[in-house]
Parts: sequence; C-alpha cells; structure tokens
Amino acid sequence: MSQLSNFVWSIADLLRGPFKPHQYGTVILPFTILRRMECVMAPQREAMAAAVAKSEDPTMRRALVRRATGLPFYNSSKYTLATALEDPDNLAANLIDYVNGFSTEVDVFKHFDFEARIHHLDAADRLIPVTQGFAKVDLSTGNVSNAGMGDLFEHLIFKDFEASNAEAGDFYTPRDAIRLLVDLVFAEDTDALAAPGITRSVYDPAAGTGGMLSVAEEHLRDLNPKANLALYAQEINPSSYAIAKSDMLIKGQDIANVRMGDTLAEDLFAGETFDFVLSNPPYGVDWKASEKAVRAEAARGTAGRFAPGLPSVGDGSMLFLLHLLAKLRPADARGNGGRGGIVLNGSPLFNGGAGSGPSEIRGHLLENDLIDAIVALPNDMFYNTGIATYLWILDNTKQPERRGKVQLIDATKLGTKMRKSLGSKRVEISVRDREQIVRAYDQFDAAPSDAADGGPRSKAFDNLDFAYWSVTVERSLRLSFQVTPERLENLSASKPLAKVDGLVEALGSFGDRLYLNREEFLRDVGKHLGSHSVALSTPQRKALWTALGERDETADICTDTKGRPEPDTSLRDTEIVPFGWGDNPKTHDAEKTTIQAYFDEEVAPHVPDAWIDWSKTKVGYEIPFTRHFYEYVPPRPLAEIDADLEASVARILSLLREVEQ
Repeated sequence: MSQLSNFVWSIADLLRGPFKPHQYGTVILPFTILRRMECVMAPQREAMAAAVAKSEDPTMRRALVRRATGLPFYNSSKYTLATALEDPDNLAANLIDYVNGFSTEVDVFKHFDFEARIHHLDAADRLIPVTQGFAKVDLSTGNVSNAGMGDLFEHLIFKDFEASNAEAGDFYTPRDAIRLLVDLVFAEDTDALAAPGITRSVYDPAAGTGGMLSVAEEHLRDLNPKANLALYAQEINPSSYAIAKSDMLIKGQDIANVRMGDTLAEDLFAGETFDFVLSNPPYGVDWKASEKAVRAEAARGTAGRFAPGLPSVGDGSMLFLLHLLAKLRPADARGNGGRGGIVLNGSPLFNGGAGSGPSEIRGHLLENDLIDAIVALPNDMFYNTGIATYLWILDNTKQPERRGKVQLIDATKLGTKMRKSLGSKRVEISVRDREQIVRAYDQFDAAPSDAADGGPRSKAFDNLDFAYWSVTVERSLRLSFQVTPERLENLSASKPLAKVDGLVEALGSFGDRLYLNREEFLRDVGKHLGSHSVALSTPQRKALWTALGERDETADICTDTKGRPEPDTSLRDTEIVPFGWGDNPKTHDAEKTTIQAYFDEEVAPHVPDAWIDWSKTKVGYEIPFTRHFYEYVPPRPLAEIDADLEASVARILSLLREVEQ
C-alpha cells in the first residue's frame, strides 16, 4: 500500500512550481477519488449508459442504474480519464463534463473546488501529465479493497498534511489503532454477528475520512459476509467529509447517512441510536465555536446530550464521550443494547476535582455502569502526538460477569517499532499485539495482572473503587493582637478602614500590650476608640482585628456568637477518602461512618483541634490508571553510583590533561 501511495503521490512532483506544497492535496485527493470511482464503474459502464439512456428523471435513472449495475450512483458523461485525454486541446472541458456527469449524490468534488483546480492545472500546463498519471493507476476493487483504499487515503492525507505542516492526526486515525478498537467493541457480540441475516448499525460522529467505519465493515464482513451493515457518519472538515462520502458511495451504502457539520453544535442524527458507536475525537481542542449550542443543550437537563456535566472550554473530548453515550442503542427486552469505543488522551481519566464537570461526567458513567474497559496504549501511536492515549470501551448492557466492574488493561509495553516513523507515529500495534490485548479483555478477571513477558496487564475493579469523598478539614482560628507599627501598616491596605478619620491616631495611643484573646482585645480597643470619638461598624470591626491579628498557636481559640470555634482558612485542608476505606461498605450510605473513621485515625491524632465541615463534603470520581499499574524500581546501590561518578571524573581529568598538553 505504501508503494501505491508513493506512486500516486509522486504525481505531485508534476505540481512543483505552479502549486505550493500545501496545495498538492487539493489536486491529488480529488483525482484519486475520481479514479477510484472510475475503476469501480468500469466493468458496468455499458450497462450504466444503457440504464441512463432510458430516462431523463434523476430518481428514475438512479433506480435503473442500481437495478442494472448494483451501484448507488451513475455518470451520464461519455468521458473517462483516458478518453478525455484523446482530445488534449479540450481536456479541461472534457474533465469538467466528466465530473458534472455524476448523479447529484456525488457532491464530493465541490468540496475540493475541483473545477477551479482543473482550470489552474490547465493554465499551468500540468493538466495533461497529471491526468495521464492517474489514468495509469489501477484502483479497481480487485486490485485495492475498500479497506485498502482507506489505507491509501490515510497515507495520502498524511503526506498532504506533512507538506502543509498541518495536524494530520486531527482528521484520521492509524489503522492499527482502529482495528484494535473495533475488535474490542465487537468482542462481546461476536457470536451474534455470525448469525444469518444479522443487521447492525455503526456510527462515527467525528468520522474523518471514514477509516473506523471501513475497518468495522471489514471486520463484520469477515465474520459474516451476508450480514447487513448500515454505516453512519458526521464530519466537520469538508475534504475529509468528501473522502468519507465517496468511500460510502463505492461501498453501496446509503450516502444520506454521511452528513457534514459540527457534531457538538448540532447532532445531525438527533433521535437516532446505533448498535456500535466509534470515535477518535480531536482531544485537547477547545469547543468555543460550539459553546452557545452546547450550553443551551446542557440546560435542557436529561433531554440533552450534555446533562451530566461540562468540561472546561479548552478541551471538548469529554463532550464527544457524552455524545457517544447518547447515541448507544438503549437496552431492549432481550437485554441487547449498544457498545461504543472512543480514543482519548489521559486527561478524561482524572482532570477536574470533586464536583467539577469532568468528575461529574465520570461519575455518570461509573454510577450507571457504562464503562466496560479502558486500555492504555503505547506512546508514539498517533501521527500528531506522542502522549499517552487510551481506548474507552462503553457498554449499556454488560455481560453478567462484568456488571458493576471496570476492566483496566495496561498495554503500554506492547507495540512494534516501525521501520520508518510517520510524524510522531513510531510504534504500531501488530496483529500479535492486538490478539494479546483482545485475549486479556476476554479473560477479564482471569487475565494476568502482572505480565512479566511485556504483554498486557489486566485488573478488574468495582465501579465505586474510583469514587471518593472530598472532605474539608478545618482547624481552629487562634490569633494574638497587638498594636505595633508593623501591624498598623496593615490598616493602610484595608479598604473598610481607609476612610475612618482619626483611627490611626487613636490606635497610636492604645499601647502595645499583647492580647491572646480576641474578645478581650475588641472590648479594650473598642472602649479606647470610643473615648477618641472613633466609631466602627461591624464590618469595620472585623477588618480591624483582621489587620492587627496574627496567627499564634498559644492564643485562645476564636469563637462565633454561638461559642463555636471559627476556622482558620489558612490551615484549611482537603482530605480524599476513598469509598470503602477501612473495610467500610463501598456505598454512598456509608459516607458519615467512613469519613469519621478516616478522620479519627488519620487526622485527629495529629491535629486535635481539627474538625470536619460536613457541608463542604463532595463526591468525586477519578480513574488513576497509572497508579494501579505502578512498578517500584529500587534505586541503584550507592557503591554502583559512586563507581560511575569516579569513572566520569576520571574521564574528565583525562580530557583536561589532553587539553593542557
């Protein structure tokens, strides 16, 4: 495939000069689509022409062509690339006639502004050699499968984005990652998928060029060639949308199911759900352009996709996660529902504290038992990033043994180093690697938790193993008070006291006695200020003792009007108490007993004056993946380190002696 890609892309050498490198893709990609469609039509051109000639009505033509050829589109032009070249003086007009001859559903070329590209090539005397080059490429289905075309487009787009220094990974996903995701998502449905006449729907809300859908179809066809599979896609990028749509056309899919638009701002499949949902959304990308629509939908409560919570505007990947959940087919009376798979970076596992949008989203998934498994992939798997990436497998009707649990699979030590890197992609998941990961998933609780051979490590957890209480611990406020020049300087920064006439002068004659009790100090200073005709309001009294007070462990505890200790905000602390701590029940109902037991054992012995502010307790959710697979590596012996240092010093001294000589 890479050889075919290199051959197709070599035609770009003809574009040097009149076209800039970032423009090559606007020529190469639409010509590749045109040649692929031409090769698919080639065996049926005579039958297609005869069917088209029977009617002028586009709808009737489409029906006649489908009946005669099995293709869901047609071309009424007499030209092919080869025949258009027979009249080189009119090649541009011939090609435009050829492209315009496609039935209306083939709107992919307008998204490349292909007619303008043809005129540009013609004016630059490049149209003939480029057309000749593509006319020689065999892109028939016998030579290049649908999945192979997906691979070809992947290589072409990578080269295009590499030439233009753009983020290629924003628009497609490496096939090895897709195949692993598809295998995992389909793993629980393998037997059913092999049944005669089975029908399944697959949807990708950030489809790119349609790679995930192509691999999903390939997977299902391998299991059951007679299966009925409906593919659905939404994509925001016009070029990627055009490629995905042309691919669906060639496969005979209903192209009305390929739609262009911003998935977060508008669900173009609103009200529809699917058996399988797959996605590699652009993580780390903000959702400012969709913010108004997203917040409006979130405000609708359970009627909207984003009711569980909203992440920060800076990262929209968790919005796609919520969208996937909303598109899973609900459970039916037989216990069948929907499964999904999504590629995410590490932040959705842990970003946001208790009560935040991300934490609430994780809580929604865990409390409703929607996370089936999470797989950590090797680094350097994707074209535009070398950071850690994860596959989330979602399921709203888990198998009995998996209910109430989440499986974590660490596959970071797997992966095969590529002979030649593609951007940041230096590692790929081989067939063997993929089989090992899928096997670990299938084994679930029986999977090895410590694979010494570098294979995947697997651990199963209860959903609420990832829940915790965020507990606010307060300590008593203890202040000493004294009117000194240093403390009086604090008054100048206090807005409530800045306009009180005579305050500083009156305090100057108060004396410098050290008070360890706030009430005693306020009583004495109040009398003194009154004798100097200085009156303070309640907020000003607070500002006064705040300015003149300093923390002092020997001072008395400050209390409120009801005699209760006041908290010292500077000593306020937050404790994280996991559900089930200390063998307490792993339930929400055990909140009081678990937190109190934790406080009594872990906090009170060290800070006797501390107490829990129960009103601030929040439930949070975090999936600390790396912590569960952490491997302790003991430090090297000191003798070994000393030996290395001595050897280094000796080398340095030797080099210095050479310089001195």
